[in-house]
Amino acid sequence: MRPVRRTRTNAVVRPLRGRPDGEPPVSARGGAGERPLRFAALGDSLTEGVGDPVVTGPRGWAALLAPALTPHPVEFRNLATSGALVHDVAADQTPRALTYRPDLAAVIVGVNDTLRSSFDIGRITADLDQAFQRLSRQGAVLLTACLPDPGRMLRLPAPLARPLARRQRAVNSVVHALSARHDAVHLHLADAGWTADWSLWSADRLHPNERGHRLVAAGFHALLAERGLARGPAPVRAPDQPPPTRAQTLRWLATAGTAWVARRCRDLLPQLLALSATEAAHWARGTGARLDARARQQTTAALAVLPALPALPKPSATPSPPVPSALPRPSAPLGRPLPGP
Repeated sequence: MRPVRRTRTNAVVRPLRGRPDGEPPVSARGGAGERPLRFAALGDSLTEGVGDPVVTGPRGWAALLAPALTPHPVEFRNLATSGALVHDVAADQTPRALTYRPDLAAVIVGVNDTLRSSFDIGRITADLDQAFQRLSRQGAVLLTACLPDPGRMLRLPAPLARPLARRQRAVNSVVHALSARHDAVHLHLADAGWTADWSLWSADRLHPNERGHRLVAAGFHALLAERGLARGPAPVRAPDQPPPTRAQTLRWLATAGTAWVARRCRDLLPQLLALSATEAAHWARGTGARLDARARQQTTAALAVLPALPALPKPSATPSPPVPSALPRPSAPLGRPLPGP
């Protein structure tokens, strides 16, 4: 596979006309005078590449997808950082991505928010909508995904797992709604077929291993190819790195894993214990469904107050000549579950 320039992308490239920012549309075939496709990846440790280590550091699904987008050069920038919250993506990563002017922008985030005592679905909705809007208005095609419930992945006891599951369902509902609102290419990563296959997951049970990252890359490639947005060969699904040894796994759990647990104990655990007590009391009285209904109402209210999207800016007054191979905007927002490994 050809080398990828280390910067990262997702884009709105309209056929037969320039982008809203006045740049010419991006050709999937390349050629003299045409710039490379730009792909920016925003998010947390999933997109940073945790679970797929190589000699240079974490690699991950986005880096595996980048060279498969087109047979020609791709500029790829991974702006994702471990531990990022939705607000971090909106306030820090999105402005950095906008200076890069990506054609494709992956924005996958939200699990860390469910693991914080500051969880606020209204704030999450507003921040995520802002990030999506700023990127798409500049001309980026968005890549999004719903994510697994961390309580289920960590196999927590039911009174502890239910509040986290409720939060993750709320985040996924928001991501689904905003993906449709902003015409995103969406991949389902919360389905049982994906979460139940432990051969795809790292020892921490929160991050995919190399096989998992490759499957995510292949899933996005399939969706993009259906819409004419990926014209390179599909990412290889077979791992090219040896699996971590038992000693390496134990070393990670004793260092990074222990540090993560310590941080969550200081932040989330006191609130989670209170939530679990409320959960147990409701279920003992047979009123647990009220908690689910309240969460749905809060999510609905958060989406209802979003302002109407402003009209897209008109393209340049002197549009570039038509480019027949320009990448079209996706015709349908929501994707499908991951293909089989």
